[in-house]
Formats: sequence, structure tokens, C-alpha cells
Amino acid sequence: MAGTSTHTVTNQPPPLAGYDVFTADRALVAAVERHTGPDVLDEVREELSVLGRAAGSAQVQEWGARANENPPRLRTHDRYGHRIDEVDFDPAWHRLLGKGVGAGLTAAWTRDAGHVRRAAAFLVWTQVEAGNCCPLSMTHAAVPALRADPELAAEWVPRLTSTVYDRELRPAAQKPGALFGMAMTEKQGGSDVRANTTEARPLAEAGTYTLTGHKWFCSAPMSDGFLVLAQAPGGLTCFLVPRVLADGARNVFLLQRLKDKLGNRSNASAEVEFDGTWARRVGEEGRGVRTIIDMVAATRLDCALGSAGLMRQAVAQAVHHCAYREAFGTALIDKPLMRNVLADLALESEAATTLALRLAAAHDDGSEQERAFLRLAVPAAKYWITKRCTPVAVEAAECLGGNGYVEESGLPRLVRESPLNSVWEGAGNVQALDVLRALQREPGALDACLTEIGRAHGADHRLDRAVKDLFTELADLDGVEARARRLVERLALVLQGSLLVRHAPPEVSDAFCASRLGGDHGASFGTLPTGLDLTAIVEQARPVP
Repeated sequence: MAGTSTHTVTNQPPPLAGYDVFTADRALVAAVERHTGPDVLDEVREELSVLGRAAGSAQVQEWGARANENPPRLRTHDRYGHRIDEVDFDPAWHRLLGKGVGAGLTAAWTRDAGHVRRAAAFLVWTQVEAGNCCPLSMTHAAVPALRADPELAAEWVPRLTSTVYDRELRPAAQKPGALFGMAMTEKQGGSDVRANTTEARPLAEAGTYTLTGHKWFCSAPMSDGFLVLAQAPGGLTCFLVPRVLADGARNVFLLQRLKDKLGNRSNASAEVEFDGTWARRVGEEGRGVRTIIDMVAATRLDCALGSAGLMRQAVAQAVHHCAYREAFGTALIDKPLMRNVLADLALESEAATTLALRLAAAHDDGSEQERAFLRLAVPAAKYWITKRCTPVAVEAAECLGGNGYVEESGLPRLVRESPLNSVWEGAGNVQALDVLRALQREPGALDACLTEIGRAHGADHRLDRAVKDLFTELADLDGVEARARRLVERLALVLQGSLLVRHAPPEVSDAFCASRLGGDHGASFGTLPTGLDLTAIVEQARPVP
């Protein structure tokens, strides 16, 4: 046909689709194998591969794109003027959420190797569309908080750990599965939840209250129940707010507006008013923060996992593009400077994945030593991994050149999503200050972290020197608050270095220690020193459809 000769498409990579997102991620597979017992390993690998093939399919990738392009809409009233306070989602959102629930992303607490398999699945599923992971995370994380009240736990935990997704708003007792959200933040307090002013008034029935107040951020407002902090007569207290009451009536849950967010647009975050809203107390009055803290710890780990997933997808897209795109006669992946950039990005991704899965394994272990390890390692990992996500996503987009700036490539969505996990569940300063609290009040947490780091002692001189520098930082805690970020960064890096030296391919650990711990690294990606096996590092990161 006349006029079509200039439209022959050449030198464009094929879509990264039709592959297994799990098995194509060598670092993730190795971590799962390392932290999963032999009695369930085959089952876990098969389960994750099924999810990985779904995540890598063109159909599910299209669901993710559609959910992002068609964000939720708030419906405060029905056609007759009745207040309904519902959120409408694109059908693709419900398909994604249904698959996530069905894959056990809320069922870690009831399965063998539950946290490792669930963490790996969360990392895989984030790469499809991160927005649907918020309700999955909130539901998963609500379980330990609810266990503060055995009666509530017996009623709700089987619903939350179900693998059946039921989107209808009706009494939870009539549903085969349920989802949870969370509402802690208020506009006058932000992360300072003790400044909350929402009031809880006791009712005649023991353990029941009415709530009055405003929540500035309510996560997953379409859920069946919510954990909420409010001021009871005895102080700040945790409450369970059901969306629908036992008699089928809607609880007072007034959605004022949905937040218009930078990224994470497929997921709804709302402002909500409580006005005589019925609630049940969880735990004791005045111990709300202590009751909900395990939920916060679980969601913080999910922030690290989510950022690791976003980094992995960004790196996979960059390496895939460069493997097929040619410039000046050869593939981009073979150009020394591009190879340096890709290897540098791959190191960041593998270090994040390795540390995040180690934390999940500590949850499965559950020993006192591992709980102490988590107390310090979770906020440190949340701080550092989420901080690294945005520069990785931006640099990966640049690897695609102008193509990476175009929405169809998917990279802009990753870039917009990348800052979220650093802000959610306590921004960087909150995490750094939490590390300081653990150091000052819980010496066993530092001992546990140092024991973990010490397992690599003598394996790499650069790691040993970095550990010595960390000891110097810890020995001088005068005015430490101003240095908190520096301290937490060093702690996270030596944790990652210790894990990589013990478990990663030698070319990966060598490059990590040389650049991140040895100081031979510039301020941007692509500044790895000479003498490293960059080709092997890039091949380790390459997704093979």
C-alpha cells in the first residue's frame, strides 16, 4: 500500500510478556529456596510459579494498566438520595484483587512457611499493579493486632486469611472472606498519632463504643472492617470498625473525598468522618499504639517488599530493552557504559530482595532472637529500601531513552509509584527515629542485628571495615538524632552486605562491597569501579521470557 514504506518497525524490543515473573528472578528464587523448609519447598515453588506466570501474562498486565488508567470513583449517595459512601472500581481492579487473595496474599499467618511464600508472592504481584497490594497488605497486617483480643480474633482472622474474595458490602458473618483497612492519621497530627482527637464514648455493652471524629487518611476504604485509633476515657485506644453491622445496616462511615495521589492511582485512599460510628475495642484502653504496633510493623515490611518489587520490575524492563535494542552496531546491553548502569541497578534490586526475604523468614521463625532482630531491622530496611526505589525507577526509565518517558512503556507508572512506600507507614525520619528508640530501649535488638551481620565476618575486608565504622557510630550517641539517617543507612547497608557475601553470586557481592561499602562509587548509577564482572551481574538480573 502506498505510503507505508516508512512505517516498517525495526530495532524495537518485544514486550516483556508471556514469562514467569517469579522464576525469571534468580535472586528471589534463591531467597525462597534458602528460607523454605524442604518439606514444603516444591509446593511453594509451584505456587509462586503459577502466580509468576499469571503476573507475566499479557492479559494480567492489561488488567494492571486498565486499573491504573481508570481510577476509583466515590459515590456518596445513590440515585434516590440515600447516603451509601461506596467506592466504584474498574472490573480489572476486582480481577487483580481476587487473584491476589486467591494466591494467599492475606493468608501468611495460617500456612507453613507462610511469610516467606507470601512475601515472595507480594513482591511478584506488586510488579503487575502496586495499587491492589494496599488492601492485601492491610488485611494481612491486621491479624496480629486482632490477636490482642482472642474473641475478636476467633471471629475475624478466618475471614481475613481466607483465599476467597467477596467484593459485596454485607455483614462479615455472611461472607466467605473479608478485607481490612486502617485509619490512624489525622490532619492535625500526621505520624504523631498520640495527637489524635477522634473521641470514643463507651456504650452499655462491654467493649463497644461510638466514635466521633475525622481521619485524614483511611487506607482501603471499600474494606469490610478497619482498625482505628481514638481517644477513649482511658487514653488512646485501638478499635475495630465494621463497614456493615450485624443486622445488615451500614455503619456510619462517611467518605468525604478520595485523595488525588501522585501514583498508586488504582487504589483508593479516603478522608472519612465518624459520627456516632459503632466500634469494638481491640486490646485495653490506653494501649492503642501497643495494640496496633504489630500491624504497623507488618505493613512496614510490605513497604520494603513493595519497593523491592518495583525495583525488580524497573530493572527487568531496562535489561530486557537493552538486550534487544541496538545502537551503533551492537546491542545496548553489550556497551560497556550501559552495562555499568544496568549492573549498578541490578545490585540495588538484588540487595533489596535479599534483605526483604530475610525479614520475612524471621517472621516464620518467630523465636525471641528473630523478633529482636525484626525490631531493629524492619525500620532500617523500610527506610533504606524505599529510599532507593525512586532513583532506581528513574534511572531504569532513562535506559529506555525517550521510550521510557512514554506511558505505554509502563516506566512512568513505576516512577510515579516509587516514592509511595517511603512515605506510607511512617516517612524516612519516622523510621530513623524508630531505630534510635530500639537502640536506646531494646539492647537485644542491636545484639540480634550484630549477630546476623557477624555471620559474614572475615568474608570480605570491605564489609568488615564498614562494620567497624558502624561500631564507631554506635559508640557515640551524643546528638545522635541529627545523625540518625546516616546511622540507619549504614546499618541497612551492612545488613545487605552481610547477606550478599554469604548468599549471592561472588560477582554480585564483590561489586556490592566495592561500591556500597568500599566507597568506590559515584553519586549516580553507572559508576561502578573497574575490575568487576559486570556481564555476570547483568545476566543474573536478566528476565528470560
